[in-house]
Amino acid sequence: MAPVAVLTDKAPKPIPQLSQAVKYNGMVYCSGSLGIDPETGKFVEGTVKDRTRQCLKNLSAVLEAAGSSVKNVVKVNVFLTDMENFATMNEAYDEFFTFSPKPGRTCVAVYQLPMGSDVEIECTAFETVNSKL
Repeated sequence: MAPVAVLTDKAPKPIPQLSQAVKYNGMVYCSGSLGIDPETGKFVEGTVKDRTRQCLKNLSAVLEAAGSSVKNVVKVNVFLTDMENFATMNEAYDEFFTFSPKPGRTCVAVYQLPMGSDVEIECTAFETVNSKL
């Protein structure tokens, strides 16, 4: 079974060097998402909370296109350019991950992110298994 690229217009178009996600062996590996509105191609205005929310909306759209969902996420990696934004980022994060068990997560501070972003999020999820009842 070969890997399959995932592409949806409900998330920002990927740059030529990557896929929005890749499905392989029942898993969905999402590339990092920035707080960009797919309709405008621009960062959403406001705080890191607004851009975190948009990152997660974008990832949700990619996961749905892949036959998965946020509820299937098993691992999240969050990158912040300033750890002072940790609590604010968590406020938006908590809007999406309201269930148990929560996914495993790493959050690290980085020197800089693409396009001057202050937050980037990537995740790994499993595909939804269709019940055969």
